[in-house]
Amino acid sequence: MKLNRLAITNFKNIPEAQLEFSPKVNCLLGNNGMGKSNLLDAVYYLSFCKSFSGLPDMQLIRRGETFATLRGNYERRGIDEELTLGLQHGRRKSFKRSGKEYDRLSAHIGSFPLVIASPADSDLITGTGEERRRLMDMVISQSDPVYLDHLIRYGRALQQRNKLLRDHCADSGLYLSVELAMERSALYLTSARQQWVERLTEIFARRYAGIAAEGEVPAIGLKSHLVSSGLDFGTMLDSARRHDEIVGYTSVGPHRDDLDLWLDGMPVRRVASQGQCKTYTLSLRLAQYEFLEDASGMKPMLLLDDIFDRLDAGRVERLVEVVSGSGFGQIFITDTNRGNLDNIIAHAGPDHRSWLVEAGTFTPI
Repeated sequence: MKLNRLAITNFKNIPEAQLEFSPKVNCLLGNNGMGKSNLLDAVYYLSFCKSFSGLPDMQLIRRGETFATLRGNYERRGIDEELTLGLQHGRRKSFKRSGKEYDRLSAHIGSFPLVIASPADSDLITGTGEERRRLMDMVISQSDPVYLDHLIRYGRALQQRNKLLRDHCADSGLYLSVELAMERSALYLTSARQQWVERLTEIFARRYAGIAAEGEVPAIGLKSHLVSSGLDFGTMLDSARRHDEIVGYTSVGPHRDDLDLWLDGMPVRRVASQGQCKTYTLSLRLAQYEFLEDASGMKPMLLLDDIFDRLDAGRVERLVEVVSGSGFGQIFITDTNRGNLDNIIAHAGPDHRSWLVEAGTFTPI
């Protein structure tokens, strides 16, 4: 799968852009705040129907303007397809595939697989469990639409149970009906996460070794109430209800799952250097790429935003060799240092395109 052309109007700081991309390596060079990451965000939005920055849709419209549009022309499984986004103040957003609106935007997730590595990935190590759950949910949802459906159903039932708790509901029948819905989805979510962690662990260790090359031993594991307790979920919810009534929220379940991240048998956040942390998160993203390729039968797009920061020269060189190899499809990469991008291009061969990015404008290099 590849993105051939992208047209942008009033998206974040980009007033107008028409870009045609290489099917292999696309480089964006410029200082901080010029719009490199905003272009990646536009590509990301067309795969996930939302911004990776977390901004609400209306805040993506360029300041002083009333609307924004994106139009991407893709080749997917040998067929030309077009995705369009329209945002306008005071109106519902429009998202179309080949001219047809989706009934449910969740049906789009996974159709145009994409992996992004960015400086924000440091939150996977230093942030809360919510960041790591988001990683699990994003990857598995792209490969398994049933998982996404269960995730949505579980979230709705969780909101209902939390409302019962806050309202101090005493009707056990209401609790039972909501908890049964939660249980059905919780079992599927937990099983899928277990299988994903087992598969990812193998890929991740190999990817880490390819960049670090120093005998470091990384590991990941699933931290789950359902796995550790050995109890069925209904029993867990029933046992926790008195406590949950006091605190006003549901304290057990897949929405509290987390990932244990280890390096040489110790928590990464405690023992790893900045370079090791960067290597760790990049390796997770590259493992995510390989997992999605196996699951979808397509090479995802790979977005690499400022990936060389905090890496020593040896790790930079090994990373360049990895990402410029034949194992990846279309790549979009940003940096403030032209030397890093020239190094990528030298390894990748003649099929590439580059732009200088200044104040939301893109000038071919």
